[in-house]
Amino acid sequence: MYRYDEYDEVIVRKRIAEFRAAVSRRLSGELSEEEFKLIRQMNGVYLQLHAYMLRVAIPYGSLNPRQMRKLADIARRFDRGYGHFTTRQNIQYNWIALADMPDVLEALAEVDMHAIQTSGNLIRNVTADPYAGAAVDEIDDPRPYAELIRQWSTLHPEFSFLPRKFKIAVTAAPHDRAAVRFHDIGLILRDDPDLGRGFEVIVGGGQGRTPFVGPTIRTHLPEAHLLPYLEAILRLYNEHGRRDNAYKARIKILVHALGAEEFARQVEAEFARILPQSDDLPVRELARIRAHFVTPDFEALPATDPSFEEARRRDPAFARWVDRNLAPHKRPGYAILNIPLKPKGGIPGDATAEQMETVADLAERYGHDDIRVTHEQNLVLPHVRLRDLPAVHEALVAAGLATANLGLVSDIIACPGLDYCVLANARSIPIAQKLSERFAGTAREAAVGELHIKISGCINACGHHHAGHIGILGVDKKGTEMYQLTLGGSADESAAIGEITGRGFDAEGIIDAVETVIDTYLAHRDAGETFLATYRRIGAGPFKEALYGAH
Repeated sequence: MYRYDEYDEVIVRKRIAEFRAAVSRRLSGELSEEEFKLIRQMNGVYLQLHAYMLRVAIPYGSLNPRQMRKLADIARRFDRGYGHFTTRQNIQYNWIALADMPDVLEALAEVDMHAIQTSGNLIRNVTADPYAGAAVDEIDDPRPYAELIRQWSTLHPEFSFLPRKFKIAVTAAPHDRAAVRFHDIGLILRDDPDLGRGFEVIVGGGQGRTPFVGPTIRTHLPEAHLLPYLEAILRLYNEHGRRDNAYKARIKILVHALGAEEFARQVEAEFARILPQSDDLPVRELARIRAHFVTPDFEALPATDPSFEEARRRDPAFARWVDRNLAPHKRPGYAILNIPLKPKGGIPGDATAEQMETVADLAERYGHDDIRVTHEQNLVLPHVRLRDLPAVHEALVAAGLATANLGLVSDIIACPGLDYCVLANARSIPIAQKLSERFAGTAREAAVGELHIKISGCINACGHHHAGHIGILGVDKKGTEMYQLTLGGSADESAAIGEITGRGFDAEGIIDAVETVIDTYLAHRDAGETFLATYRRIGAGPFKEALYGAH
């Protein structure tokens, strides 16, 4: 993985010193909270309902064991013994005292980590396919491109005060595991037989109050032109994006107002103006960055392993875990191991310091020192030998991390909601816990199969409810926490926005409503058909009738 160079180190150290001085002024009363707000935002510090929260950047979701152990150490020393992995492949700490924040940033800097640009109206953490470098279907590792964008965008003087926050995602596989169509800019690396390697460029996706699946504005952008083209897009947005209304300030509103065709025309005009002034530095820099992403020293192994197959036959729990949580690896004898952070009744995305240390140990011993965070709030060991999986499973069982529910009903995405967030209208965590308690580990959950439930505590959609097969949105109705249900959303290459079913439900009613939706699916599905396929075949009608009765 990428190691920070002297430029990164200087940037991070200077930023920590500046922030330490600002914190001192805030604690002394020299700075008001309003004056401190912009400074803390640009350093990843939020003011939540009960305390300050720190969001740590994990670029494109990649960690090494040393970094994971440092995150565990911070959780133990400065927080309440756990961290919360987020839908941007980051980690959040909810209980760090403001006086300790500079010391936490110093600790992060020891392992090439920081919290720069995890908040504020600028380019946020660049995300990527969590299976990068291991996936069977990818054409290349997308992380060097994500790292190139990270370096280019960090403290970029022209794009540090955008109309609103800005999010970029990169993938290099036909199956979208990075939700690129729901980002301000989504990039899909492709090999064209005539044009060579390049990107499909998607602009204007997003969720929140006005959700959009992003349209493609260019089907093939040569990889050498990536940064000038991104500059053209951001320059257009910076000039014409709304600054008078925060709810209409995202680039998706500009793309929608102009229309994708006109927006693309204006981007191409700006790109044509910029390109002659560009040099080959990005190409040379990409080559330098790519050298850091060395393919692990994989063994030449057979496609199957006798000890692995014997463990599957002998241990039903191990077999269920393998069948649910493993994904194919591009090398024979290896697997991609998903570690869901969704135990029965647990808080989605939370991991204790001890659990983080267990994952770090396993990555070091069995996983080529490689750990990933997914936008679905889970962890991944991307390179594990089949023969090592029984030992890995045993360690995960001991750590409470062997839940076999990837992609099932209880593998729920949920934002912190009203338990923590000052913007939320309703609680998300208790709803996720109740759903998990009802379905997790049951024969019924296994029979239902793939089903993605996503919960947001407010319209800002941090829980990605618009993209859930079943989406749940918390709303306030005259002081009562209520929940709106959406169906048919999807975050992958068949991206879609869920349809609102009708009137909302209270905290108890929404659990029963989800069960009603699942019962309706089971009653109507064809053999082997997923929930999403059934919904797209029969439409919303049968589900609405089951929920609300005939009209």
